[in-house]
Amino acid sequence: MIPKLILGSLHSDQRGTLRFNNDFDASAIKRFYVIENQKVDFVRAWQGHKIEQRWFSAMKGSVEIQLIRIDNWENPSKYLEHVVFILNAEKLDVLHVPSGYITSIQFLEETSILFVMSDYFINEIQDEYRYDLNYFAI
Repeated sequence: MIPKLILGSLHSDQRGTLRFNNDFDASAIKRFYVIENQKVDFVRAWQGHKIEQRWFSAMKGSVEIQLIRIDNWENPSKYLEHVVFILNAEKLDVLHVPSGYITSIQFLEETSILFVMSDYFINEIQDEYRYDLNYFAI
């Protein structure tokens, strides 16, 4: 499975603005959390899951998310291809990150807020992998 950006939309009129995503199926979600960084130059990298899936949506501001599909969880290649997504709170876009990927998350605005959803409860499985920020040749 490959990452997929599920596009949201908005409607504005004299009453205000409604942001929505009618194509996002949340039936697999078991938990969610919110990330707010102290500084815009802080990068949360590289962390991911062999089994767990995650979904990301910018609630405020904009966020850059880089993804790498891991080839070997114990000793990954340093030269794996990466893809970049920019999430912006203007629309309620949702980025689906399937199992097998690691992420790098960087906020592009000081007040950004990132909403994260997962298909496993915390401690339901032991499936967290972390790599040094400079491990991959990006």
